[in-house]
Amino acid sequence: MLKKTAILFIIAITLNSCVSKKIYQELETKFNNLRSSNLALIEEKDNLLIAKKALEADLEKLNNDYSALSNQKEILDNEFVSLQHKYNNLDESYNVLSAQSSKKLAEQSQKNQELSLQLEEKERKLVLESVRLEKLQNELAERSNQINELQSLINAKEAQMQQLKNAISSALLNFEGKGLTVVHKNGKIYVSMENKLLFDSGSWAVGNEGKNAVEQLARVLSKNPDIHVLIEGHTDNVPYNGATVLDNWDLSVKRATAIVRILQNKGVDPKQITAAGRSEYINVDTNATSEGKAKNRRIEIILAPNLDEISKLLNN
Repeated sequence: MLKKTAILFIIAITLNSCVSKKIYQELETKFNNLRSSNLALIEEKDNLLIAKKALEADLEKLNNDYSALSNQKEILDNEFVSLQHKYNNLDESYNVLSAQSSKKLAEQSQKNQELSLQLEEKERKLVLESVRLEKLQNELAERSNQINELQSLINAKEAQMQQLKNAISSALLNFEGKGLTVVHKNGKIYVSMENKLLFDSGSWAVGNEGKNAVEQLARVLSKNPDIHVLIEGHTDNVPYNGATVLDNWDLSVKRATAIVRILQNKGVDPKQITAAGRSEYINVDTNATSEGKAKNRRIEIILAPNLDEISKLLNN
């Protein structure tokens, strides 16, 4: 529109070159006003286009929101129908249960009373069991203390026997390899002396070297008054043919008592000592060879700890 106005204005000037200056100025002013108005209209048009696009975007968003809400409404409608159906079913069930409630309540009340009585009985038994358990726990603690005390006694006795064995081995060191052995086993000490160290064949008289060995042992035993000393005499299976004793039984006892007398004379308390003859019946080797018979002809000195404290503890 502004372009057309300008063209008309130029034509008018061309055709009317003699138009007055005042008219010219008026036309120029109108032209400028029209141009300004046209620019304002163009800007307003651009703003309207922008606003239109924004409104179109809002419309599209609203349409999408409407579709989503429509879908959600449909889901909610379906859920409502389902819940209504469930409600109707529950209402029917409630009515049925309500009609039966009196009978059920009475039955349940009876069951509750029975359970209450059972619970009281269980509680009574539980109290009794708790008392019994406490008693057992006290007994267990007492037994545990006794076991610990017993173990301490056993360990002390074992240590004592080991010290005794070391002392005996040291005292009899010069007799090693001469038919004498010292063994510590099963809580006891076994001192074995073959007859070649102690006696002549068929005799119960102790020779000088054997007597020296027994006296060395007596020095150790006299310092241990709480040790039980068992002297066992053993023979081979050759029958005794002498006239002084009856048989191997008699010979084994006499040999044992001969050792006992040496120990007693050297300060060993006779209350500690027991003499026993085992004849030929407890062999350590075969009697089919001369070497085996020599090993079977022996004195066994069995040293055991005094177990009175342990027996007393076990009997409590």
